[in-house]
Amino acid sequence: MSGCAWRMDDLEQQSSRRGDCACRPRRRHAIFWREHFCDLLANFTKSAWASGSRRSWRAAQRARSRMKTAALENPNLAPSRSHVIGDLAELVKARLTLLVLLTTAVGFYLGSETPINYMALFHVVFGTAAAAAGAAALNQWWERRADALMRRTRTRPIPAGRMRPLQAFILGIVLSVFGVGYLAIVCNALSAALAAITIAIYILAYTPLKRASTANTAVGAIPGAIPPMIGWAAARGSIGAGAWSLFAIVFLWQLPHFFAIAWMYREDYSRAGFRMISSDDRSGERSASQSVFFCILLLVIAGLPAFLGIANFVYLGVELLLGGLFTAVAMRFLRIRNATAARSLFIASIVYLPVLLGALVLTKS
Repeated sequence: MSGCAWRMDDLEQQSSRRGDCACRPRRRHAIFWREHFCDLLANFTKSAWASGSRRSWRAAQRARSRMKTAALENPNLAPSRSHVIGDLAELVKARLTLLVLLTTAVGFYLGSETPINYMALFHVVFGTAAAAAGAAALNQWWERRADALMRRTRTRPIPAGRMRPLQAFILGIVLSVFGVGYLAIVCNALSAALAAITIAIYILAYTPLKRASTANTAVGAIPGAIPPMIGWAAARGSIGAGAWSLFAIVFLWQLPHFFAIAWMYREDYSRAGFRMISSDDRSGERSASQSVFFCILLLVIAGLPAFLGIANFVYLGVELLLGGLFTAVAMRFLRIRNATAARSLFIASIVYLPVLLGALVLTKS
């Protein structure tokens, strides 16, 4: 008999000595279940200790499936509404989607030749948001097994067992089709076509390429740079040099941004089987040198809107200052090459783009 059961038996003997006859059947029933619960808990602890490190991804999924079944049978264990909303926000990568909406709105604003049509702005942002959210959900559905192997992604809704893969897949398809269709009906065919191209490259090219080639970062930067063109196309019905300059700025910005992330989490990416330039770059020299190169190239290209007449030359001064600081942080990463320097570059990239886009909006010609 286990130690816990021995204590329960001792309590039963004490209660019988007190002559508590009326409560004895109920007490014995409670003691019986407590005894078995303690035995089950002890056996479970021993089993988990012996096999903890050897549990495969499928075993973890079976355990999560049992947890979900228990949650369905016991309403008190079911996830709250706030948790469901949080899982949906994580599935559609809400923060990344907000960045997509920002670049789309800036593209629309800069592409508008007449006073801003705020209803049209709402329509293009709404349609693009749906398309971006759908693409993000499909990406997480595709990479669910790899996400389960990475520390930074294993708590996402699908690998954590809080959402079924089929649910995420259906949601991704519905949002993607709705977003493209909405843009086609309410905005124009060009903006819808650009959104469809974005989804196709992101899901059918970038996502599978992550396991095949280190070129995936550059390929993945293409769909990330198309949203400002969607906004521009919705405003003008065409795309020109101004739209391409915005594409080039966002495209080049993504490279040092993702090089920093990939180097910080290089072990995670390797564990999941993703081929990044950081996978064989333990010293960080390759990641840092490419970051410096693309920061310098961005410093040059980001001045194009001033020469194309999209913004005035005040913007050019702001751009040179921002680009110089961004490049300096990248050069520090090249010189030091540690996690702190890589994180500084990542943070600098997050600050750089919104400030640059804000300067573009404020200095529009």
